[in-house]
Amino acid sequence: MVELEFDKNKIEELMDAVVERTMRMDMTWDWSCGVGYYGISRAYEVTKNEKYLTLMKERIDEYMELGLPEWTVNTCAMGHCMITLYEATGDEKYWNVVLSKLDYLRNHALRFGDSVLQHTVSVNNDFPEQAWADTLFMAAYFMLRVGVKLNDQEIIEDALNQYYWHINYLQDPQTGLWYHGYDNIAGNHMSGFYWGRANAWAAYTMSRVGVILPECYLYPKFMDVAGSLNEQLAALKLLQTENGLWRTILDDPESYEEISASCGIAAAMLTKGNPLHIKYINKSIKGVLEHISSDGRVLDVSGGTAVMKDRDGYRNISKRWTQGWGQGLALAFLADVLDYGNTRCDGAL
Repeated sequence: MVELEFDKNKIEELMDAVVERTMRMDMTWDWSCGVGYYGISRAYEVTKNEKYLTLMKERIDEYMELGLPEWTVNTCAMGHCMITLYEATGDEKYWNVVLSKLDYLRNHALRFGDSVLQHTVSVNNDFPEQAWADTLFMAAYFMLRVGVKLNDQEIIEDALNQYYWHINYLQDPQTGLWYHGYDNIAGNHMSGFYWGRANAWAAYTMSRVGVILPECYLYPKFMDVAGSLNEQLAALKLLQTENGLWRTILDDPESYEEISASCGIAAAMLTKGNPLHIKYINKSIKGVLEHISSDGRVLDVSGGTAVMKDRDGYRNISKRWTQGWGQGLALAFLADVLDYGNTRCDGAL
C-alpha cells in the first residue's frame, strides 16, 4: 500500500525556518502578507506552536497601531490570519477587522454580472469587470470561513456563488485547467494561458470548501466546486514534472517550474484525499523541499503577476526574490503534509 513519505522532524524543522524567515519580511497589509500569514496561521493550527501565534500577534498589533489601509479584494487576504488570531485569543479587535472586511466585500466591493466580485488590487477601478482566480483565495474563501463561523446562510451562499461563477468564467471544460482571468466586457480570457498559480488558487481554495462547510453536500453549488476540483486535479496530475513540480504556464515545457503554484496544487491534493494522488504528492514533497533553503526562504517563486499579454510575459516574470505568497503557500503545504489523514474532506463527491 502506497503511503505518504516524509520525515516529520525535517518538515517541522523547515516549517520553523520558513515562519522565522517570513516574519523577517517587511510586508505591508496586502495580499502578499495575507497569504504569508495565512501560512503561519495554518502552521499554528496544525502544530499548536505558540511561538507562531505570538510572532503573528505582535506584528498584527503593530500594523493596527500604524493604521489600516482601505479595503480591496487583495487587502482582504489579511482576514484569514485575523480569524485565527480571534479564535486563539478571543480578542474582539481582531474580529472587528474581520467584520469590516466582510462588510466591504458584501456591500461595497465592485461586482458585475451575477454579483461576481471584480478583482481589485487598489482603490481604483484597475481591471473593470475582470474575474481573476486570485479572488477565490483573497475573498471567496475568506467569506466562506466567516459565513460558517457565523452560521449565516446568506454569506455562505454569496461565497459559493463566487466559486460557481469563477468556475464558469475561468475553467476550460475541455482540459479541466483554469485560465488566469476573464474579461466580462470583452467576453474572453485575454491572453488565455493556464497560469500555474491561478490553478493553485482555484484548486487549494476549492479543496478547503468541503473541509470547512458543514453538510457541504446539501448546497447545490458545492457540487460544482467538487466537480470542478475533480476534473482540475485529474488534469494537473498529468502535467507534474519529473521533479514533482508544476510550471508557471502549466502546459508549456519551456516555462520554469514554479514553487508557489506547486505548493498550492499539491496541498489541494492532500486536502482532497484521493488515494490515487498519493504518488504525485510524494513526488511533490521531495520537489518542494529541495526548493526551501536552510534559512527558510522558499525559492523559485514568481513575482506578482497580472494577466500578461503573451507567453513571454509569464515566462519572464522574475523568480529571484523571496515572496510572501511563496512562503505562505509552502507553509500551507507543509502543514497539510503533517495533518494528512486528520482532515475531514468531501468524501466521494
